[in-house]
Amino acid sequence: MTFILTASGAAQEAIDRVVPQLVADGVAGAIVSGDASLWGEAAQPEASIRLGWVEAASVTRPLVDELEALRKELRAKGVDRIALAGMGGSSLAPEVITRTEGVNLTVLDSTEPGQVRRALRDHLSQTALVVSSKSGSTLETDSQRRAFEAAYREAGIDPTERIVVVTDPGSPLDADARAAGYRVFNADPNVGGRYSALTAFGIVPSALAGVDVRELLDEAIAALPEISEDSEDNPGLRLAAVIAGTSPLRDKLGIVADGTHILGLGDWAEQLIAESTGKEGVGILPVVLEKDAPELSADLGDLQVVRLVGSAREAKHVEHGEVEVAGTLGAQLLVWEFATAVAGRLLGINPFDQPDVESAKIAARGLLDDLQPEAAPVAVDGSIEVRGTADVAKETVEASLDALLGALGEGGYVAVHAYLDRIGQPRFERLRAVLAARTGHPVTFGWGPRFLHSTGQYHKGGTPNGVFLQLLGRPHEDLEIPGRPFSFGQLIHAQASGDASVLADHGRPVLTLTLEDLDEGLDRLLALAAR
Repeated sequence: MTFILTASGAAQEAIDRVVPQLVADGVAGAIVSGDASLWGEAAQPEASIRLGWVEAASVTRPLVDELEALRKELRAKGVDRIALAGMGGSSLAPEVITRTEGVNLTVLDSTEPGQVRRALRDHLSQTALVVSSKSGSTLETDSQRRAFEAAYREAGIDPTERIVVVTDPGSPLDADARAAGYRVFNADPNVGGRYSALTAFGIVPSALAGVDVRELLDEAIAALPEISEDSEDNPGLRLAAVIAGTSPLRDKLGIVADGTHILGLGDWAEQLIAESTGKEGVGILPVVLEKDAPELSADLGDLQVVRLVGSAREAKHVEHGEVEVAGTLGAQLLVWEFATAVAGRLLGINPFDQPDVESAKIAARGLLDDLQPEAAPVAVDGSIEVRGTADVAKETVEASLDALLGALGEGGYVAVHAYLDRIGQPRFERLRAVLAARTGHPVTFGWGPRFLHSTGQYHKGGTPNGVFLQLLGRPHEDLEIPGRPFSFGQLIHAQASGDASVLADHGRPVLTLTLEDLDEGLDRLLALAAR
């Protein structure tokens, strides 16, 4: 088998109880045959145009020769660096693929001015840019493309020789890019963004960066027969039972990677699962954990732990109710997509829509359309400005953090949202484990604004038991967006403010801390969080 799953405890009980019923209902065969009725009548219109991911590897494979030829053409011109402008599903899968294969890909999935500026100045003369957007109207990706076009022209480089576009056929970007003379690759429109790892969105940037995507696609093709069969050995059905079949439901899924084989799969699966299942007041919250994360020794009844290991030999015997999975990268991508779709059926929701993602985007656009001076903070404590909902924004940072964590209820979680340069400020991720140790609750960490395209759906539509800590900075040097009346600095602050307002409208406690000095502010937060 290309994918091995070994379980114990509540996870094995879920497999024993749930999988036979899924087999009896013919769920696997129905998905592979394109039966859109599996998720109920209300979901059928959306599901009927969202099942193309099942055959995505075979559909995409004919692109491989064309991509290899384009890569050689670029290399012959001295272009050996690939950058990717994309958000959510357009960036997370290529990042997993290239990291796992040890291939360099500059992923620009941020509007933070420093991160954008770094991507622009790093060997621009040797850089080609892949612009990926399913809808063709993603604000972040459009802004990144505009910045690169201007930089290329300033350097005397024709953007049409350096920019490659991946989008759905007929999207606004598709028409504009072709009219402008850009090279365009179309993806299957019958695949949603978070299920698009094995479509052109995952394959084009990875192949141009130097990955042998033929092998990756073949791995997925080899796994398809295993998930197509209505059998109790079907790994996709077994993983679905682990994700959404425990009783009582463990609504948080701790994903732990060994850090030596497949790199970054947890971040990709986080988007896939959170955005697919977090709606109608229910869902599964993925929590990406370090190997020594506090949650792993806390015996949390609401957390199901899944460990990603390197080989089938390692996934032989697990204890403490945990699960271990092993498999090739291509198989992992396909099986997790399949399992997430089945998990939606188990939860009684539509795994292919994202009804709450647009709300934060609308709020941010409203703020950008009517740019106003930033509202005065509730308090200024040293070099940190404090804002937030009335229940948690207090006169000091310490009091505010205490109030936020004090709002945690049984089964709750903390979400840290860092609207900062994730390349330049990776230390901020340390806050996750410190807060988990202090609270005894699961803690997620997301870089803004990229998490808005993933866990952002769960935060508004999923189980309403989260508390939210936003971290913002002040860019030393802002960056204008060509052709727009706002800058990258204004954009990222509008995105943070927009999301905070939507969370507050949903009754979620939100604490926003703006750090004038990032290093000093982080050290202070780490000390306070450890108390």
